[in-house]
Amino acid sequence: MSEAIKNKGWTVTSAGLGINLALGILYAWSVFKSAIEASIKAGGDGAFTWDLAKLNDPYSVCCLVFAFSMILAGKCQDKFGPRITAFIGGLLVGVGLIWISQTTSYLAWVLGFGVLAGAGMGFGYSASTPPGLKWFPASKTGLIAGLIVAGFGLAPVYIAPLSKYLIGAFGVNSAMLVYGVSFVGVVCGLSLLLSNPPAGYVPVETNAAALKKKAVHNDVDWKDVIKTLNFWKLWMIYFVGAGAGLMVISSVSGIAKASMGELAFIAVGIMAIGNAGGRIITGVLSDKFGRNQTILAVHLFQGVLMLAAIPLVGSKGTGAVAIVLLATFMGFNYGANLALFPSIAKDLWGIKAYGVNYGILFTAWGVGGFVLSKVSAMLKASTGSMTSSFIIAAILLSISGMLTLTLDGKKEEAPEGAILTPGLGLTMADGGEKVKEDKKKKK
Repeated sequence: MSEAIKNKGWTVTSAGLGINLALGILYAWSVFKSAIEASIKAGGDGAFTWDLAKLNDPYSVCCLVFAFSMILAGKCQDKFGPRITAFIGGLLVGVGLIWISQTTSYLAWVLGFGVLAGAGMGFGYSASTPPGLKWFPASKTGLIAGLIVAGFGLAPVYIAPLSKYLIGAFGVNSAMLVYGVSFVGVVCGLSLLLSNPPAGYVPVETNAAALKKKAVHNDVDWKDVIKTLNFWKLWMIYFVGAGAGLMVISSVSGIAKASMGELAFIAVGIMAIGNAGGRIITGVLSDKFGRNQTILAVHLFQGVLMLAAIPLVGSKGTGAVAIVLLATFMGFNYGANLALFPSIAKDLWGIKAYGVNYGILFTAWGVGGFVLSKVSAMLKASTGSMTSSFIIAAILLSISGMLTLTLDGKKEEAPEGAILTPGLGLTMADGGEKVKEDKKKKK
């Protein structure tokens, strides 16, 4: 069993990373937005005719739908497995992008990119992480989660320059057609490589410190999860961390234009490297130093960067290097959230109902992205600068960082004789019913 199963774990992890590389087209929205804005200002036959204040709406709706579809996708993943769930995601993204490739209608883009592609991203993303985590021991949770979700953050490295080329050569609509057709093949194809471990499989723990820890029983149903104060604290922290990052990501191309001109897409790509690096590096750090401590450091650092951005952004005297460094570190801190929160969800509530539990927590990402990117766009349209947005984000990040200090990281200890089965949760040698009985007695 051993060698083949070990290899399967890395295959599943690689497939999840590849799926996220395709779905990460969301983070290249600032490139598409700049092209749409240019088309609106240029006018003429076939041009986009949107209200400038609504430029971020397809992106904001996409974030919102992406997040809430994770609940349904999580249920689908927990019940039917990752292959079917990711396959559905590939089809939805493809149909959405192909549809908007045929129109400049504002409503069509909101529905095609925001609703269909957003739902597809939720299904694909939801199915990519859980199977990977099930193949590895707890001491590698942060690393594996970071590697898989790094694909989503890294996507703009190739999508930003490719989009710049496709838009320049063929236009925004044709670029979407290329992506729509390509992503159906890529996501649906890679979904076939996703699989859960066989029943009874227990990953081998090689970390000495982890081996000394007592087994814990923390497979919690979503109905119990949302009753805890811990969940709502985590939701608020995630809301702020994700919202502040998405606010910048959605506008980074426009921010960089003042200093980098037509090479602004480079800042998008480099920010993506920081985004992906933040997921992997903080995932590993959180395995070693703890999730709460890592989240605290990330949020406070991001708050400092928001304040540092005020004199830099929009100034024609700001050098390209300063803008790129700022974007890179902001991307790093934002990306960290996408590795830390799935890891802490597994730590606290287990793997049995992981899909739906993390799906519910992930709504914070969507609501945060929708609210703060929308507020940022409105403030930018009315004031002409990002200053107010950066100040608000810095204040919120300071609050969320302090809220991290109040999190309870305790886990429930396993009853005697329990056997951990990743695909099934915690069972007992006598059939598993004793776990439930012991839990009731404790209550």
